[in-house]
Amino acid sequence: MTAPSQVTRILSNVRGQRYGEMFLVKAGDDGLFAEVYNTYTLNDCPEELWDKLDLAGIASSAGALAAVANGPRYWLVDTIEKLGPQTPDVHDFGGLLMARAAVLNLGTSGLDPSPYNERRVARAAMFSFAAGSRVYELTSPDAAVFVMQSWCTAVDPGLTEPDLLTLGERLAPPDGWSYRSRQIDEPLHVMTTTVDAVVLQDELRNSYCLVD
Repeated sequence: MTAPSQVTRILSNVRGQRYGEMFLVKAGDDGLFAEVYNTYTLNDCPEELWDKLDLAGIASSAGALAAVANGPRYWLVDTIEKLGPQTPDVHDFGGLLMARAAVLNLGTSGLDPSPYNERRVARAAMFSFAAGSRVYELTSPDAAVFVMQSWCTAVDPGLTEPDLLTLGERLAPPDGWSYRSRQIDEPLHVMTTTVDAVVLQDELRNSYCLVD
């Protein structure tokens, strides 16, 4: 069978846009993985539909071990350049249309929800932050920098971007980690078109990706 043709899509004015994700956890030859579906460009993840998602029913219908709702979330990146099939794989989850966006490698440990736990994601995309944008970063003890790609309102429904300026006062990362906010003078690109993205979340489920 011929593989579907791939096209590159450039999504602009992404920052501040609301979306939600669905993880369909399945078993593979190398352990567990999750197919990641995303509402972005299809809808803004309406609260009334999100709150009524039947995760057990979704998992059963999809032949998955589990279905995990990830969100609602708000983008902090300005532009996304993404390689994908010409015709996106779109599913209807309880009235929420979502397109398949990535694959999350869970290995043998499963979907560990612990904060500051690094995961690898195959997403074939470049996330860009424009010059002049404000970014929010975690730095690990070995000086690896993770930039926040989206904030989440699952834990704190009232969380807004201005709150991220002082978020470090609320976080309790492992020893040696630090949080900072800064305005960048030059564009910042997180290139994961040919390599997996390395992502993690903090206690509020805000998501960060490793900057090379």
